[in-house]
Amino acid sequence: MLRVMLDTNILVSMAFYPAPTVSRFFGVLHADHKAVLCEYVIDEFRRIAQQKFHVHDSVIETFLHKFPYEFVATSQPDGSLALPKILDENDAPILATAILEDVDILVTGDKDFLVLDLPKPKIMTMAEFIEAFAS
Repeated sequence: MLRVMLDTNILVSMAFYPAPTVSRFFGVLHADHKAVLCEYVIDEFRRIAQQKFHVHDSVIETFLHKFPYEFVATSQPDGSLALPKILDENDAPILATAILEDVDILVTGDKDFLVLDLPKPKIMTMAEFIEAFAS
């Protein structure tokens, strides 16, 4: 079982854009793997859901409670961890958390992550994850 951390844009897609690829990703993820969310991603998801989609807190909480995941605290980069250079510094806590929590895969649609070449976590799009792990 792999631990798969999700970036905010993946949660947004799962909640607000229920396309066939998103449904397939969810099925593949929960068939054999464990989803991991950090507090930074959850907070960012809440903010986007409220501001962009005008969703009430109770709807967000219902979505998060129906979605099985492992919660991890966000690690703030403090200089003790040599992070690869990432264009958007707002993404640094997500990357630091993925590395320090030793997740196997980070699934994202963010090009700033996708250009990184890390041995671990492997960084993939939803489509790449489906292609790699769908039976």
